[in-house]
Amino acid sequence: MSVAVCLLLYGFAVTVLAPRVLRRISASDAAPRLAVAAWLAVMASTVLAWTVTVAIIVIDIGTHKITLLPARFLDSCLLHLHDAAVGHYGRHLQTGLMILSGFATLAGLVVALRLCTTLLRARRTTIEHARMARLAGRHHPDLDAVVLDVDHPAAYCVAGKPHTIVVSRGVLTALDDRHLDAVLSHERAHLSGRHHLLLTLTRGLATVLPRIELFTIGAAEIARLLEMLADDAAARIHGRETVLQALLTLSELPEPPATTQAALLPRIRRLSEPAQAVRAHTRAAAVAATLTAMFIPMAALIATAIGIQVCVV
Repeated sequence: MSVAVCLLLYGFAVTVLAPRVLRRISASDAAPRLAVAAWLAVMASTVLAWTVTVAIIVIDIGTHKITLLPARFLDSCLLHLHDAAVGHYGRHLQTGLMILSGFATLAGLVVALRLCTTLLRARRTTIEHARMARLAGRHHPDLDAVVLDVDHPAAYCVAGKPHTIVVSRGVLTALDDRHLDAVLSHERAHLSGRHHLLLTLTRGLATVLPRIELFTIGAAEIARLLEMLADDAAARIHGRETVLQALLTLSELPEPPATTQAALLPRIRRLSEPAQAVRAHTRAAAVAATLTAMFIPMAALIATAIGIQVCVV
């Protein structure tokens, strides 16, 4: 079996099996950083596997030969596909295969273009949002944040030029100084950790590939885990109890902020319980998933580069 077949089967297996395994890893909420790393590694490796698979097949069919690779680079299945593409089985089959390959290549280009368009649109939107927030609000030098003179509670950060943390008058009224500092530390953790880049990329993949659970579930899980990472960063500065009380105060407001009450409850429940040590099997599963996701595509790339066969028929 060739490198291309290995990668194709790997990508298929991961998209089917990985969401369930990764959700179990992230369900405990004890190690959000490990869980985020596992999700990102698996998602990135799947995209890489698909890309390399297409590249291998297109290069082989397009050039009819790859002089740097051994003669048995393709297994019998792909070898027959190659022969059909170069016309050994007749012009009609060759034409049909070329048309099919053209449509497949076009589909891949459309997906790539949609992803780029989605990412660019998201970047323009966030930059414009930050600009409008600075125009609509007033900069509070002590908080290093923009304050909106509205009673509706809101506290969030927007990546832009420069990055902007936005809080409303309703939040300033509801929270005391300690709790407000904890909320601001939470938002600063998002910006310093570049969480907006991860959210933009994963949500972009979920938008252009909405029927693949690895990306749709992965985007939602990563967003949830990043909130917990920011909570942990704020807790290291202000203490878990302070962060918990700030979230409780926000959740009890008549109109909770943009982070809805349903999204706040899991974070409140997590902070209200004693900090859990990461179980050994959870850590091992997360590390194994991450290393496996990184190793297989990289091994295939090395195999392709040096022209060796990594799977035996």
